[in-house]
Amino acid sequence: MLRERFLKTRARTQQICSPLKIEDYSVQPMTDASPPKWHLAHTTWFFEQFVLVPYKNEYSEFDKDFAYLFNSYYNNLGDRVLRPNRGLMTRPVVSEVLDYRAHVTDNVAELLAQDDCPDVVHELVELGINHEEQHQELLAYDIKSLFGNQPTFPLYGTVYCLPEEGKAQDYIKVPEGLYEVGYQGEDFHFDIEKGRHKVFLEAFEISNRLVTNGEFLEFIEAGGYTDFNLWHAEGWEFINQHEVRAPLYWHKIKDQWHRYCLEGLVPVNPNEPVMHISFYEAAAYAEWRGLRIPSEFEWEVASKQLDWGILWEWTSSAFLPYPRFEKKPGAVGEYNGKFMINQKVLRGASVATPEGHSRATYRNFFHPHLRWQFAGLRLAR
Repeated sequence: MLRERFLKTRARTQQICSPLKIEDYSVQPMTDASPPKWHLAHTTWFFEQFVLVPYKNEYSEFDKDFAYLFNSYYNNLGDRVLRPNRGLMTRPVVSEVLDYRAHVTDNVAELLAQDDCPDVVHELVELGINHEEQHQELLAYDIKSLFGNQPTFPLYGTVYCLPEEGKAQDYIKVPEGLYEVGYQGEDFHFDIEKGRHKVFLEAFEISNRLVTNGEFLEFIEAGGYTDFNLWHAEGWEFINQHEVRAPLYWHKIKDQWHRYCLEGLVPVNPNEPVMHISFYEAAAYAEWRGLRIPSEFEWEVASKQLDWGILWEWTSSAFLPYPRFEKKPGAVGEYNGKFMINQKVLRGASVATPEGHSRATYRNFFHPHLRWQFAGLRLAR
Protein backbone atom coordinates (compact mmCIF):
# COMPACT_ATOMS: atom_id res chain seq x y z
CA MET A 1 0.00 0.00 0.00
CA LEU A 2 2.75 2.46 0.95
CA ARG A 3 4.77 1.49 -2.12
CA GLU A 4 1.78 2.13 -4.39
CA ARG A 5 1.11 5.50 -2.77
CA PHE A 6 4.75 6.41 -3.19
CA LEU A 7 4.72 5.57 -6.90
CA LYS A 8 1.43 7.42 -7.42
CA THR A 9 2.81 10.52 -5.70
CA ARG A 10 5.96 10.48 -7.79
CA ALA A 11 3.96 10.20 -11.01
CA ARG A 12 1.58 12.99 -9.98
CA THR A 13 4.40 15.52 -9.57
CA GLN A 14 5.56 14.95 -13.12
CA GLN A 15 1.97 15.09 -14.37
CA ILE A 16 1.63 18.60 -12.89
CA CYS A 17 4.64 19.64 -14.97
CA SER A 18 3.44 17.99 -18.17
CA PRO A 19 1.83 21.15 -19.70
CA LEU A 20 5.16 23.01 -19.43
CA LYS A 21 7.60 23.66 -22.23
CA ILE A 22 11.26 22.89 -21.68
CA GLU A 23 12.06 26.62 -21.36
CA ASP A 24 9.67 26.88 -18.39
CA TYR A 25 11.45 24.41 -16.15
CA SER A 26 14.40 26.53 -14.99
CA VAL A 27 12.81 29.97 -14.52
CA GLN A 28 12.45 31.56 -11.06
CA PRO A 29 10.16 34.62 -11.31
CA MET A 30 10.67 35.70 -7.67
CA THR A 31 12.63 34.68 -4.59
CA ASP A 32 9.74 32.87 -2.92
CA ALA A 33 9.02 30.75 -5.98
CA SER A 34 11.23 27.92 -7.17
CA PRO A 35 11.73 26.65 -10.72
CA PRO A 36 9.71 23.53 -11.62
CA LYS A 37 12.97 21.68 -12.31
CA TRP A 38 14.10 22.42 -8.76
CA HIS A 39 10.87 20.99 -7.30
CA LEU A 40 11.32 17.82 -9.35
CA ALA A 41 14.88 17.45 -8.10
CA HIS A 42 14.40 18.54 -4.48
CA THR A 43 11.56 16.10 -3.80
CA THR A 44 13.86 13.41 -5.21
CA TRP A 45 16.77 14.62 -3.10
CA PHE A 46 14.58 14.19 -0.01
CA PHE A 47 14.08 10.48 -0.64
CA GLU A 48 17.70 9.94 -1.61
CA GLN A 49 19.22 11.69 1.40
CA PHE A 50 16.68 10.71 4.07
CA VAL A 51 15.92 7.15 2.94
CA LEU A 52 18.36 5.65 0.45
CA VAL A 53 21.73 6.93 1.64
CA PRO A 54 21.26 5.82 5.26
CA TYR A 55 19.09 2.70 4.79
CA LYS A 56 19.69 1.01 1.42
CA ASN A 57 22.67 -1.31 1.32
CA GLU A 58 25.23 -0.54 -1.36
CA TYR A 59 23.21 2.37 -2.67
CA SER A 60 25.09 4.54 -5.16
CA GLU A 61 24.10 8.22 -5.31
CA PHE A 62 23.00 9.36 -8.74
CA ASP A 63 25.29 12.40 -8.68
CA LYS A 64 27.30 13.59 -5.67
CA ASP A 65 26.73 17.25 -6.61
CA PHE A 66 22.97 16.89 -6.29
CA ALA A 67 23.20 16.68 -2.48
CA TYR A 68 24.41 20.30 -2.59
CA LEU A 69 22.36 21.58 -5.53
CA PHE A 70 18.95 20.45 -4.28
CA ASN A 71 19.12 20.78 -0.50
CA SER A 72 16.54 23.36 0.57
CA TYR A 73 17.17 24.42 4.18
CA TYR A 74 18.53 21.38 6.02
CA ASN A 75 21.72 22.53 7.72
CA ASN A 76 22.27 19.06 9.14
CA LEU A 77 22.71 17.75 5.60
CA GLY A 78 25.34 20.23 4.48
CA ASP A 79 25.70 23.29 2.28
CA ARG A 80 23.19 24.34 -0.36
CA VAL A 81 22.56 26.78 -3.19
CA LEU A 82 21.00 30.00 -1.90
CA ARG A 83 17.26 30.14 -2.52
CA PRO A 84 17.32 33.27 -4.75
CA ASN A 85 19.87 31.53 -7.00
CA ARG A 86 17.86 28.43 -7.84
CA GLY A 87 16.78 29.94 -11.14
CA LEU A 88 20.39 30.42 -12.23
CA MET A 89 20.96 26.66 -12.49
CA THR A 90 20.55 25.74 -16.13
CA ARG A 91 22.56 22.63 -15.30
CA PRO A 92 21.74 19.85 -14.66
CA VAL A 93 19.37 19.85 -17.59
CA VAL A 94 15.78 18.67 -17.28
CA SER A 95 16.46 15.26 -18.81
CA GLU A 96 19.12 14.60 -16.16
CA VAL A 97 16.70 15.57 -13.39
CA LEU A 98 14.10 13.20 -14.81
CA ASP A 99 16.73 10.43 -14.94
CA TYR A 100 17.54 11.27 -11.31
CA ARG A 101 13.87 10.92 -10.39
CA ALA A 102 13.64 7.55 -12.09
CA HIS A 103 16.82 6.32 -10.38
CA VAL A 104 15.64 7.28 -6.90
CA THR A 105 12.05 6.17 -7.44
CA ASP A 106 13.18 2.71 -8.57
CA ASN A 107 15.52 2.33 -5.62
CA VAL A 108 12.95 3.41 -3.02
CA ALA A 109 10.34 1.10 -4.55
CA GLU A 110 12.86 -1.74 -4.43
CA LEU A 111 13.64 -1.02 -0.78
CA LEU A 112 9.96 -0.93 0.16
CA ALA A 113 9.41 -4.29 -1.53
CA GLN A 114 11.93 -6.02 0.75
CA ASP A 115 10.44 -8.20 3.49
CA ASP A 116 12.93 -6.89 6.03
CA CYS A 117 12.40 -3.20 5.21
CA PRO A 118 12.73 -1.45 8.62
CA ASP A 119 9.89 0.52 10.17
CA VAL A 120 11.95 3.71 10.15
CA VAL A 121 12.02 3.55 6.34
CA HIS A 122 8.23 3.32 6.24
CA GLU A 123 8.00 6.36 8.52
CA LEU A 124 10.43 8.38 6.41
CA VAL A 125 8.76 7.42 3.13
CA GLU A 126 5.41 8.48 4.61
CA LEU A 127 6.97 11.82 5.54
CA GLY A 128 8.52 12.04 2.07
CA ILE A 129 5.16 11.43 0.38
CA ASN A 130 3.57 14.23 2.40
CA HIS A 131 6.58 16.43 1.70
CA GLU A 132 6.20 15.83 -2.03
CA GLU A 133 2.47 16.55 -1.81
CA GLN A 134 3.32 19.91 -0.25
CA HIS A 135 5.61 20.59 -3.20
CA GLN A 136 2.87 19.59 -5.63
CA GLU A 137 0.83 22.47 -4.25
CA LEU A 138 3.84 24.78 -4.30
CA LEU A 139 4.35 23.81 -7.94
CA ALA A 140 0.87 25.14 -8.71
CA TYR A 141 1.74 28.44 -7.00
CA ASP A 142 5.10 28.69 -8.73
CA ILE A 143 3.83 27.78 -12.20
CA LYS A 144 1.14 30.44 -11.79
CA SER A 145 3.82 32.94 -10.75
CA LEU A 146 5.91 31.93 -13.76
CA PHE A 147 3.02 32.29 -16.24
CA GLY A 148 1.46 35.27 -14.47
CA ASN A 149 4.63 37.26 -15.05
CA GLN A 150 4.67 36.52 -18.79
CA PRO A 151 3.44 39.37 -21.03
CA THR A 152 1.08 37.04 -22.90
CA PHE A 153 -0.39 35.26 -19.81
CA PRO A 154 -0.07 31.67 -21.11
CA LEU A 155 -2.74 29.03 -20.63
CA TYR A 156 -1.87 26.15 -18.30
CA GLY A 157 -5.26 24.48 -17.88
CA THR A 158 -8.45 24.50 -15.81
CA VAL A 159 -7.49 22.14 -12.99
CA TYR A 160 -7.10 24.85 -10.34
CA CYS A 161 -10.22 26.92 -11.07
CA LEU A 162 -12.31 28.23 -8.17
CA PRO A 163 -16.04 27.58 -7.79
CA GLU A 164 -18.34 30.49 -7.16
CA GLU A 165 -19.50 31.21 -3.62
CA GLY A 166 -23.19 30.40 -3.86
CA LYS A 167 -24.21 30.98 -0.26
CA ALA A 168 -25.86 34.09 1.08
CA GLN A 169 -23.79 35.74 3.82
CA ASP A 170 -24.58 34.31 7.25
CA TYR A 171 -22.74 33.84 10.53
CA ILE A 172 -22.44 30.62 12.51
CA LYS A 173 -22.62 31.05 16.28
CA VAL A 174 -20.12 29.21 18.49
CA PRO A 175 -20.79 29.37 22.24
CA GLU A 176 -18.25 30.27 24.89
CA GLY A 177 -16.45 27.25 26.23
CA LEU A 178 -13.38 25.17 26.82
CA TYR A 179 -12.46 23.26 23.66
CA GLU A 180 -9.82 20.73 22.67
CA VAL A 181 -7.67 21.42 19.61
CA GLY A 182 -4.85 19.59 17.90
CA TYR A 183 -4.48 16.24 16.19
CA GLN A 184 -5.89 13.09 17.74
CA GLY A 185 -5.43 9.72 16.08
CA GLU A 186 -2.89 7.36 14.59
CA ASP A 187 -2.85 8.41 10.93
CA PHE A 188 -0.11 10.59 9.49
CA HIS A 189 0.14 14.14 10.80
CA PHE A 190 2.92 16.69 11.11
CA ASP A 191 4.66 17.31 14.42
CA ILE A 192 3.23 20.85 14.62
CA GLU A 193 -0.31 19.42 14.88
CA LYS A 194 0.54 17.32 17.93
CA GLY A 195 0.09 18.35 21.53
CA ARG A 196 -3.70 18.24 21.72
CA HIS A 197 -4.71 20.72 24.38
CA LYS A 198 -7.55 22.81 25.75
CA VAL A 199 -8.27 26.40 24.80
CA PHE A 200 -10.89 28.73 26.20
CA LEU A 201 -12.86 30.66 23.58
CA GLU A 202 -15.30 33.44 24.21
CA ALA A 203 -18.54 33.26 22.23
CA PHE A 204 -18.00 34.25 18.59
CA GLU A 205 -19.58 34.10 15.18
CA ILE A 206 -17.83 33.04 11.98
CA SER A 207 -18.85 33.55 8.37
CA ASN A 208 -20.40 30.64 6.52
CA ARG A 209 -18.37 31.51 3.41
CA LEU A 210 -15.27 33.24 2.14
CA VAL A 211 -15.01 36.90 1.15
CA THR A 212 -15.70 37.27 -2.58
CA ASN A 213 -14.04 39.28 -5.33
CA GLY A 214 -17.07 41.52 -5.52
CA GLU A 215 -16.90 42.33 -1.82
CA PHE A 216 -13.18 42.98 -2.00
CA LEU A 217 -13.71 45.18 -5.04
CA GLU A 218 -15.97 47.40 -2.89
CA PHE A 219 -13.03 47.81 -0.50
CA ILE A 220 -10.77 48.84 -3.38
CA GLU A 221 -13.28 51.32 -4.79
CA ALA A 222 -13.88 52.81 -1.33
CA GLY A 223 -10.19 53.72 -1.14
CA GLY A 224 -9.18 50.88 1.14
CA TYR A 225 -5.63 50.79 -0.20
CA THR A 226 -5.15 54.50 0.46
CA ASP A 227 -6.55 54.78 4.01
CA PHE A 228 -3.71 54.25 6.48
CA ASN A 229 -6.22 53.97 9.34
CA LEU A 230 -7.16 50.48 8.14
CA TRP A 231 -3.66 49.03 8.02
CA HIS A 232 -1.08 47.65 10.39
CA ALA A 233 1.97 49.90 10.24
CA GLU A 234 4.04 47.11 8.71
CA GLY A 235 1.33 46.40 6.14
CA TRP A 236 0.99 50.07 5.23
CA GLU A 237 4.72 50.28 4.67
CA PHE A 238 4.68 47.11 2.56
CA ILE A 239 1.85 48.08 0.21
CA ASN A 240 3.31 51.52 -0.39
CA GLN A 241 6.85 50.29 -0.89
CA HIS A 242 5.65 47.69 -3.40
CA GLU A 243 2.81 49.78 -4.87
CA VAL A 244 0.16 47.19 -4.00
CA ARG A 245 -3.33 48.40 -4.92
CA ALA A 246 -5.20 45.15 -5.60
CA PRO A 247 -4.81 41.38 -5.08
CA LEU A 248 -1.92 39.72 -6.85
CA TYR A 249 -2.54 38.98 -10.55
CA TRP A 250 -5.28 41.64 -10.82
CA HIS A 251 -4.94 44.05 -13.77
CA LYS A 252 -7.17 47.00 -14.61
CA ILE A 253 -7.69 47.11 -18.37
CA LYS A 254 -9.88 49.84 -19.90
CA ASP A 255 -11.58 50.46 -16.55
CA GLN A 256 -12.37 46.78 -16.00
CA TRP A 257 -10.60 44.54 -13.54
CA HIS A 258 -9.14 41.32 -14.89
CA ARG A 259 -7.17 38.63 -13.10
CA TYR A 260 -4.72 36.04 -14.32
CA CYS A 261 -5.63 32.48 -13.51
CA LEU A 262 -4.12 29.38 -15.04
CA GLU A 263 -6.74 29.42 -17.79
CA GLY A 264 -5.54 32.85 -18.92
CA LEU A 265 -6.42 36.50 -18.31
CA VAL A 266 -10.14 36.76 -17.52
CA PRO A 267 -12.51 39.41 -16.14
CA VAL A 268 -12.78 39.32 -12.35
CA ASN A 269 -15.78 37.20 -11.38
CA PRO A 270 -17.45 39.00 -8.44
CA ASN A 271 -18.90 35.73 -7.13
CA GLU A 272 -15.61 33.84 -6.79
CA PRO A 273 -13.67 33.94 -3.50
CA VAL A 274 -10.95 36.56 -3.45
CA MET A 275 -7.50 34.98 -3.48
CA HIS A 276 -3.84 35.98 -3.56
CA ILE A 277 -4.16 38.49 -0.73
CA SER A 278 -1.61 38.94 2.02
CA PHE A 279 -2.44 38.86 5.71
CA TYR A 280 -1.98 42.63 5.63
CA GLU A 281 -4.71 42.98 3.00
CA ALA A 282 -6.98 40.52 4.80
CA ALA A 283 -6.63 42.44 8.06
CA ALA A 284 -7.25 45.80 6.39
CA TYR A 285 -10.37 44.48 4.69
CA ALA A 286 -11.67 43.06 7.98
CA GLU A 287 -11.01 46.40 9.68
CA TRP A 288 -12.90 48.21 6.92
CA ARG A 289 -15.87 45.88 7.44
CA GLY A 290 -15.77 46.38 11.20
CA LEU A 291 -15.05 42.66 11.64
CA ARG A 292 -11.94 40.58 12.25
CA ILE A 293 -9.94 37.53 11.18
CA PRO A 294 -10.64 34.40 13.27
CA SER A 295 -7.92 32.78 15.33
CA GLU A 296 -6.71 29.35 14.26
CA PHE A 297 -8.45 27.81 17.27
CA GLU A 298 -11.75 29.48 16.44
CA TRP A 299 -11.39 28.18 12.90
CA GLU A 300 -10.65 24.62 14.04
CA VAL A 301 -13.52 24.51 16.54
CA ALA A 302 -15.95 25.87 13.94
CA SER A 303 -14.58 23.77 11.04
CA LYS A 304 -17.17 20.99 11.43
CA GLN A 305 -19.86 23.53 10.58
CA LEU A 306 -17.98 25.12 7.68
CA ASP A 307 -17.48 24.30 4.02
CA TRP A 308 -13.75 24.66 3.51
CA GLY A 309 -10.99 23.49 1.20
CA ILE A 310 -11.23 25.98 -1.68
CA LEU A 311 -8.54 28.35 -0.39
CA TRP A 312 -6.18 28.45 2.53
CA GLU A 313 -7.65 30.86 5.04
CA TRP A 314 -5.62 33.44 6.95
CA THR A 315 -6.01 33.35 10.72
CA SER A 316 -4.96 35.94 13.27
CA SER A 317 -2.71 33.43 15.05
CA ALA A 318 1.05 33.50 15.12
CA PHE A 319 2.74 30.22 14.17
CA LEU A 320 3.89 28.92 17.56
CA PRO A 321 4.45 25.45 19.07
CA TYR A 322 1.69 23.57 20.84
CA PRO A 323 2.27 22.35 24.41
CA ARG A 324 4.83 19.54 24.67
CA PHE A 325 6.16 20.17 21.15
CA GLU A 326 9.52 18.49 20.64
CA LYS A 327 11.84 18.73 17.66
CA LYS A 328 13.23 15.40 16.53
CA PRO A 329 17.03 15.16 16.42
CA GLY A 330 18.90 15.72 13.18
CA ALA A 331 17.61 16.92 9.84
CA VAL A 332 14.01 15.73 10.37
CA GLY A 333 13.79 18.18 13.28
CA GLU A 334 14.41 21.06 10.86
CA TYR A 335 11.21 20.33 8.93
CA ASN A 336 8.95 22.73 10.86
CA GLY A 337 10.24 23.78 14.24
CA LYS A 338 12.79 26.37 13.19
CA PHE A 339 10.15 28.38 11.30
CA MET A 340 8.08 29.24 14.37
CA ILE A 341 8.73 32.97 14.25
CA ASN A 342 7.23 35.92 12.36
CA GLN A 343 4.69 33.79 10.47
CA LYS A 344 0.91 33.53 10.47
CA VAL A 345 -1.11 30.31 10.51
CA LEU A 346 -3.47 29.50 7.65
CA ARG A 347 -6.11 26.80 7.97
CA GLY A 348 -8.04 24.64 5.54
CA ALA A 349 -6.76 23.62 2.11
CA SER A 350 -7.00 24.83 -1.49
CA VAL A 351 -7.93 23.61 -4.95
CA ALA A 352 -4.23 22.75 -5.36
CA THR A 353 -3.99 20.64 -2.19
CA PRO A 354 -3.59 16.96 -3.14
CA GLU A 355 -6.49 14.67 -2.31
CA GLY A 356 -6.19 13.24 1.20
CA HIS A 357 -3.57 15.77 2.29
CA SER A 358 -5.88 18.11 4.22
CA ARG A 359 -7.47 17.86 7.66
CA ALA A 360 -9.02 20.28 10.14
CA THR A 361 -5.91 20.27 12.36
CA TYR A 362 -3.46 21.02 9.53
CA ARG A 363 -1.45 24.17 10.26
CA ASN A 364 -0.06 25.89 7.18
CA PHE A 365 2.12 28.95 7.72
CA PHE A 366 3.41 31.88 5.70
CA HIS A 367 4.91 35.29 6.31
CA PRO A 368 2.18 37.95 6.45
CA HIS A 369 3.33 39.81 3.31
CA LEU A 370 3.18 36.79 0.97
CA ARG A 371 0.47 36.65 -1.68
CA TRP A 372 1.42 34.04 -4.29
CA GLN A 373 -0.06 31.14 -2.32
CA PHE A 374 -3.73 30.20 -2.86
CA ALA A 375 -5.05 32.09 0.17
CA GLY A 376 -8.27 33.91 0.98
CA LEU A 377 -10.26 35.21 3.93
CA ARG A 378 -13.20 34.23 6.16
CA LEU A 379 -14.46 36.84 8.62
CA ALA A 380 -15.45 36.55 12.27
CA ARG A 381 -16.97 38.72 14.98
